[in-house]
Amino acid sequence: MLQPTFKKNDSKAKFLIYTVSIIVFAAVVILNRIQLDVNLPFNPHVFATVSAAINSAVAVLLVAGLLTVKQRKFELHKKIMITAIVLSVLFLVSYIAHHLFAGETSFGGSGTLKTIYYIILFTHIPLAGIVLPFILFTAYRALIGEYDAHKKLTRITWPVWFYVAVTGVLVYLMISPFYT
Repeated sequence: MLQPTFKKNDSKAKFLIYTVSIIVFAAVVILNRIQLDVNLPFNPHVFATVSAAINSAVAVLLVAGLLTVKQRKFELHKKIMITAIVLSVLFLVSYIAHHLFAGETSFGGSGTLKTIYYIILFTHIPLAGIVLPFILFTAYRALIGEYDAHKKLTRITWPVWFYVAVTGVLVYLMISPFYT
């Protein structure tokens, strides 16, 4: 096992994790309702493409992280998971930029495809909003060396985070033909 990276301070960690989670959630909700009327020198939907690429990379990293921990390559696992968290932060920036500059896009499909799209979307959105504190608490438990608690949280966090990453790409692939 790895040596702890940080000293345990649950009260400070809880405060920071809940504060960051609430600020991120509020920022996404508020900024999602705002569209800036700026004439960019490029198509603002490029941010959606970047977001989907980042989500794809995060999904791959999550699988790699799972494989490396099962192989007991803990240092590599740590690097992979920290990279997934950093990419998730970059995803958030790109996601917010897309909504600020491109606004909302309505799904233009119909029939079964539309039903599938909305099922995916309506499961993706709440899980994306809920998973952040789980990710942060899971990482915190690993960084302070509480590996049993980390492993227990991972059983909840990993599948939800993976689902959010994969369905984020699916939502992009399904709605991108309707970008104007």
